[in-house]
Amino acid sequence: MGGVGEERRSLPPTLTEAVHGLVLLAMAAAFGLGSPAFKDGGPIPGRFTCAGADVSPPLAWSGAPETTRSFVLVMDDPDAPGGTFLHWLVYDVPPGLRQLAEDASRRGIAAARQGRNDFGRTGYGGPCPPSGTHHYFFRLKALDVGTVGVKPGATRDEVERRMQGHVVGEATLTGTFAK
Repeated sequence: MGGVGEERRSLPPTLTEAVHGLVLLAMAAAFGLGSPAFKDGGPIPGRFTCAGADVSPPLAWSGAPETTRSFVLVMDDPDAPGGTFLHWLVYDVPPGLRQLAEDASRRGIAAARQGRNDFGRTGYGGPCPPSGTHHYFFRLKALDVGTVGVKPGATRDEVERRMQGHVVGEATLTGTFAK
């Protein structure tokens, strides 16, 4: 098939679209987020919680989609008694950045901005559950825009409204903490 004098066939458009979709899905699956401080699904060390120094953990990522022009990082706790509780919001993270050092929230993050968490402060607020074991999701969203266009100290709603339709990939890291 495909030799001299043989007719070459192309895939039907719907099959081509399906293959393209699978390729994009495989590429997105390669987008990963991790931390040298704890394993995905494992306990978050006390240093990064209200029981310790309450500093932001080190994070690193790879495999972002080629169309990424900025990142947004959201850390929240869906197990909170009053509903999902926002611990950290970072936006306008430059596309060339591939990690955040320990305590980056206080030390500053190159050209990025931090939003207001549900503690009422701008920056990181570590895990601090009233009781029991809680799950903390770090979600790194790759955007196809260079900025979400809001000032430092923005709320989650403001940032999420501005990034609608611009998310081209997402990587998640989950940690737990029990008080």
